[in-house]
Amino acid sequence: MPTRENTARPENPSTLFERHRPRLFALAYRMLGSRADAEDTLQDAYIRWHRGARQNVASVEAWLVTIVTRLCIDRLRTVRTERKVYVGPWLPEPLIESPSSAEAHVELASSLSTAFLLIMERLAVEERAAFLLHEVFETDYTEISRILGKSATACRQLVSRARKRLRDSRPRAEVNPNAVRALLDQFVRAVRAQDRDALLDLFALEATWTSDGGGKARAARKAIHGRERIVRFVLGVLARHQHRLAFSPGIINGQPGLVLERNGELFAALSVSSDGRHILDVFIVLNPDKLRFAHGAQHGKPSHGPRAERLES
Repeated sequence: MPTRENTARPENPSTLFERHRPRLFALAYRMLGSRADAEDTLQDAYIRWHRGARQNVASVEAWLVTIVTRLCIDRLRTVRTERKVYVGPWLPEPLIESPSSAEAHVELASSLSTAFLLIMERLAVEERAAFLLHEVFETDYTEISRILGKSATACRQLVSRARKRLRDSRPRAEVNPNAVRALLDQFVRAVRAQDRDALLDLFALEATWTSDGGGKARAARKAIHGRERIVRFVLGVLARHQHRLAFSPGIINGQPGLVLERNGELFAALSVSSDGRHILDVFIVLNPDKLRFAHGAQHGKPSHGPRAERLES
């Protein structure tokens, strides 16, 4: 890493690290899809930073981004093996904000959606790192080359391959958040009314519903495909329990979503992908381990996970 002589009085290392924490967390979370793993990675990076030769670091941000990226690559190789034996579908740990506070965290909203993070899972580890650094964090190839220990040409090839693999999977157009909120409002009203026809109108013909219970909460063990099957599931499970649940609007991974609570405890986080007219995909996280710190996750504010009776599959 580049170094220089620094004769000025060094700034407090903790203050320097905290100054860059939002960017480091944003990178680590996108790499790992897990707030807990991202926080562990930042803790490890902080220990290395605190013990390192800080007076010789030319760029604090470059040094920290390099360390966090390399730690994430190592961690991602391990967690991908663990996820192969995960019970049921795996979804990223949700980051939940209230609609009123979300505007203060626009820097975290871009490329944070559940759908985007699931697409990232299709990339090889170094492809994912190179793609995120270049496409999301606007890092030049010279810097990516230094971070990954590869030539700039090799890094360009990694990003190019990632683009090709993602081209057919990424949304073709941005959808107005207000349109998504309107669909979610209609969804809640239809669930409350147990209105089958209204629910059918909401979902695209080939829509999917993916539930993540992780073996810790009762949830569908496989993704549900097709609006007819989804509506049967919603009416048979969610609508049957809806009188015990409170539905509130929230920002899930930077996108409009729903927060489900029972007796004041977080029960599930629901987000969707949409074309603005229909719901294309539903992602609902019920695993209590993933919900424990989901509320206000960008600020590190814990939200205790649910201990209440859970939705049956």
